[in-house]
Amino acid sequence: MPQPSDRPNDRAGVRRANLALLVRLLRRHGGLSRAQLATLSGLSKATVSGLVAELEIRELVQAGGRHEGGQGRPGQLVELRPRGRWGIGLEVDEDHVGATVRDLAGTATTRRRAACDVRALGAERTLDELAALVLAARSEVDDVAGIAVAVPGLVDAATGAVRLAPGLRWRGLALADGLAARTEFPLDRIVVGNDANLAALAEADDGAARGCSDVVFLHGGMGVGAGLITGGGLIGGAAGEVGHLSLEPTGRPCVCGRRGCWQTAVGIDPFLHSLAGPGDLVHDPSLDLAQRTAIVRRRAQDGDRRVLDALVQLGAALGHGVAVLADVLGPRIVVLGGYFAPLCEWLAEPVRAELAARSVTAETGGPRIVASRLGFTAVGTGAAQAAIRPLLDDPTLAPAGAPVSVEA
Repeated sequence: MPQPSDRPNDRAGVRRANLALLVRLLRRHGGLSRAQLATLSGLSKATVSGLVAELEIRELVQAGGRHEGGQGRPGQLVELRPRGRWGIGLEVDEDHVGATVRDLAGTATTRRRAACDVRALGAERTLDELAALVLAARSEVDDVAGIAVAVPGLVDAATGAVRLAPGLRWRGLALADGLAARTEFPLDRIVVGNDANLAALAEADDGAARGCSDVVFLHGGMGVGAGLITGGGLIGGAAGEVGHLSLEPTGRPCVCGRRGCWQTAVGIDPFLHSLAGPGDLVHDPSLDLAQRTAIVRRRAQDGDRRVLDALVQLGAALGHGVAVLADVLGPRIVVLGGYFAPLCEWLAEPVRAELAARSVTAETGGPRIVASRLGFTAVGTGAAQAAIRPLLDDPTLAPAGAPVSVEA
């Protein structure tokens, strides 16, 4: 039974929660009348009117069109203010850096992606590249609420440091500190997260896993990472480092120093080498992952036998790891993201075959295998969402133009 201390009794805290509730309703449903907000939130119309007035003063919402439904006079719609507050999501992988800028309503206005060899650049020069992306984005938008950086590795969310990113050869990097120093952006508004975790949250929020509380999101790139959602909550820590599951102890060497890690079978490099020789266009370092995958997809559509055979092998290798995750976590959906997404129509069946052969969950139907709806934008989208999430959780972080005194 909940104790009195378990319930919010701080009036300011209750008000923050109610403001956040209205913002999230507007983000999910679009423009709503005050009466509709009251119905959906369970709050009184008077309370909603006061909360909307505060959100207007904080320049988070504005008047929209007229609501013609229902009885009586048409109601004035309330909508999130477009181009008001922004989140900058940065992504780093072995072969590129990128930036996505989104407003409070979730609309993306800018996406940048630059191919580069992050290992060769080193941590400090990569931070310079990320800072340049931030400065370019800030020159185009008015008010940046936060910045989030997505990294393929283990991070310390409390300090904004990268504990270990084997693919990047980063260890103990004070990423948030370095970015704050280069951009003069407040350190407490910079977030660092794992790339697959952030992509998984984006898919659960507005992608292939929307409405599902038990999800495995697999992000295919140079390696493979996983965002794991169980009971509606993200499993953090090292749980998502599934690329280093040792599935073949005598297999190929991995960048982590061990052998037979899952990513040595399903990472993009071994896959591309299985379907094309060294001089083939798919190995051109000037092409990013999306461009290389598009070439593979076209060849598969044209019936290229070597490509089709490689896809069957990739799907089987994916299925081996998915079977392990399915038995441990029991997800309802497995989302194939990154470079797996555009190839899902050829991968899904071999993955299902391996699940049937290896996983006990197959006896009860097993998880659905689906392609990411966000594709190569999932990581950047998730990072941009993470950048603006503090404002979604607490709209009072947006400065008010004048004090408001109404009943919460």
